[in-house]
Amino acid sequence: MSSASAFDHPLLRAATPGAWIAEACALPELLLIDHANCEKKAASTALALMFAYAEDLELTDKMSRLAREELRHYEQVARLIGALNIAPQRLAPGRYATQLRRLVASEEPAREVDLMICGAFIEARSCERFAALGVAMPAPMSDLFLGLHEAEARHYQLYLDLAARAAARVGLNVGARISAFAAREAQLIMDPDPLFRFHSGPPQQTAGTTLQARGSD
Repeated sequence: MSSASAFDHPLLRAATPGAWIAEACALPELLLIDHANCEKKAASTALALMFAYAEDLELTDKMSRLAREELRHYEQVARLIGALNIAPQRLAPGRYATQLRRLVASEEPAREVDLMICGAFIEARSCERFAALGVAMPAPMSDLFLGLHEAEARHYQLYLDLAARAAARVGLNVGARISAFAAREAQLIMDPDPLFRFHSGPPQQTAGTTLQARGSD
């Protein structure tokens, strides 16, 4: 999966670099702490979309179900963190989600389409990384990651479906927007990253990575 040229995915343009997987295997505590943060943020995103588009009962129903599932995933990760006696810590934020969301349009109706596409890419990358980590890491972490892989595949497809639905409603070209996000997402995954996080790029340095208590990712 380290070769971008051989990578074939319906949404993502680049596979997770092997250097990132090696770093994840070397830093399991940091990986799990940030993974727990990601599950909380995924639930928070779903709830925020419920408020942003409260008049859309189909969307709010789907986001309500998604938020509950993301919180159950957080509970799974939190239980494993406790079982492994890992001390939870606050982490400095990574660049991935912030940079990806800079592509989101500021005004409706394009904003709704972009928010759904952005969510699809974040979930798709999680799905791809769970598959890679599930075969690279030992139990019990491998069991957790492989168990979450299928759920993340459903999640990214849900966001894609909602993006297509919103775009069709107002006559926007969803394919063009997906292409724009795909290009930026692949760049973020392939470019060296100063912080190791669940959605970071390959590390700039493979040693000396530390937890940084300067906020919550």
